Amino acid sequence: MKYEPLKDKISSIVESNIFLRRILYSVLNLFLLRSWHIKRCLRKVFNDIHFASALDAGCGMGEFSYYIYRKFGARVVGVDILADEIERNSKFAIKIASNQLSFVRADISAKSLPELLSRKFDLILSVDVMEHIKDDVAVFKNFANLLNDNGIIVISTPTGSDSELDKAHQSFVEEHYRDGYSIKSITEKLKSANLRVVSASYTYGWAGWVYWNLSVKIPMIILNKSSMLYVILPFYLIITFPISLVFMAFDYFFPPSSGGGLLVVATRSNQPT
Repeated sequence: MKYEPLKDKISSIVESNIFLRRILYSVLNLFLLRSWHIKRCLRKVFNDIHFASALDAGCGMGEFSYYIYRKFGARVVGVDILADEIERNSKFAIKIASNQLSFVRADISAKSLPELLSRKFDLILSVDVMEHIKDDVAVFKNFANLLNDNGIIVISTPTGSDSELDKAHQSFVEEHYRDGYSIKSITEKLKSANLRVVSASYTYGWAGWVYWNLSVKIPMIILNKSSMLYVILPFYLIITFPISLVFMAFDYFFPPSSGGGLLVVATRSNQPT
């Protein structure tokens, strides 16, 4: 199953309309468990240190770029390789008259990225991006070069292991270059880029797996079958989402000891913990 065509279709419907895009962001923040975990991590990070600038590396539809800008008042640059997404996000930023929010089309694995952005950042966020990129170490090296002293990197990515639970998450997605990472493998790759892990935690344990099937996998199957089935989806979600909320809350409030996702916080190797 492929995510990108569906994401592009949804994004193209709302385009840069301020009202519709804000509604879309609100829906994503409510319905996606990853948003719950990432936003909590960002609140903790900003509570410890107030960051003035942030890079959303692989920003997609720009929901986290917008969240960081609105919630914390940081100057945010969103980067993505998809030209259509960057165009829509840029138009939206112009419409809300914000010089604190901007978007740039770029390959985050390219050696020229630091020169293209021509600045450093206090925070770098990467959400479900690294599993799509072949040369992930090149990306981590770019992150190291783009990070200010005492800066923080937050990475959300699927896990990659032999556990049956993790395989159930990964086998559904066709667009990944790799299944994901173990804590050991991502720690080693970050170390090779002069970065070190400050914390690493699992998300999408057994409760997250139940939610994911009910509220992500089955809806994706429905939407990829036929456009006619879009009519059915709201009724399906009305029935199933209240159930999913219970499992989302369990995964959120009771951190799993293993799971289908990893949330990693890293910094430069020469910075204190």
